[in-house]
Amino acid sequence: MESECPSEVTTCDIVIPCRDEAAALPLVLAHVPPGFAPIVVDNGSSDGTADVARSLGARVVDEPVAGYGAAVHAGVLASTAEYVAVVDGDDSMTLADLPRLLAAVHDDGVTMAVGRRRPVARGVWPWHARAGTLLLATWIRRSSGFGIHDLAPMRVCRRADLLALDLQDRRFGYPLELMLKASEAGWTVRELDIDYRPRAAGTRSKVSGSVRGTVRVTRDFAKQLR
Repeated sequence: MESECPSEVTTCDIVIPCRDEAAALPLVLAHVPPGFAPIVVDNGSSDGTADVARSLGARVVDEPVAGYGAAVHAGVLASTAEYVAVVDGDDSMTLADLPRLLAAVHDDGVTMAVGRRRPVARGVWPWHARAGTLLLATWIRRSSGFGIHDLAPMRVCRRADLLALDLQDRRFGYPLELMLKASEAGWTVRELDIDYRPRAAGTRSKVSGSVRGTVRVTRDFAKQLR
């Protein structure tokens, strides 16, 4: 049986890349589990995201270079904990799921635990984004044997292991580069189901919110496949 939480309190930093997520952060940060510390990376917000994060007790890192990979990398560099989690700041996933993922790494010895999204309602995961994820995850499984079905929108691993991969993508290709290099490095991975909910009102996805956004992400992913 999988552990529900680590056998002891273990500090884990939560890197939360954000751009204009002020409306979502009160919901997101209301569910920080014990032993976890949030690091909100402000990636060029114009809605006061950084101020909201500070008011809620989160550590804030400013990353002016636009891009998901740039924001995540800045947060990982700022982290000081042995373990690091990464999760979006739109409240589509709850931080309450993180202890299960941390337990898989801390107690059960896998290199990385990832959340596999399970939509809780119709329309939560637009068809174009879901289809793109399915195609890429299938390609990764068949070409590398790395047993994933989602591109790790929520994940936990050791900070030192992550930095050792020397990821270079600073845009939306970062998750795909992570999976490819983790497979090459011989990482073990465990997927755990997590609820995937409508994002917080007043926010908009930079990826799945439009076909144009998905095309941009696909272009970044294609660079990793060359």
